[in-house]
Amino acid sequence: MKVELLHIESCPGHAHARVRLRAALDDLGLAAVEVQEQLVRTSEQAAETSFAGSPTILVDGEDLFPTGQLLLALACRVYPTNAGLADCPTQAQLVEALRARTVS
Repeated sequence: MKVELLHIESCPGHAHARVRLRAALDDLGLAAVEVQEQLVRTSEQAAETSFAGSPTILVDGEDLFPTGQLLLALACRVYPTNAGLADCPTQAQLVEALRARTVS
């Protein structure tokens, strides 16, 4: 399993996503899975990397929370949560999405 965390430099959700993603992987017994972080600096990089706003979490090259749209602008992304819109998914959302990916 290849896990990537794509982000822009000024994204406040990046740090939250890093911590929650690591905790979710650990919760699922996937502590050995490395999270590869990639700083997206240009629109060209965004187009090449399935970037959908910062942070974007890819598992085996696919967005863990697909929106159906790629974002070529270097912008932050928001995620719907039970508490409203947030700068990254909750740990519970990450566990659920990762579990669905590892089962299929």
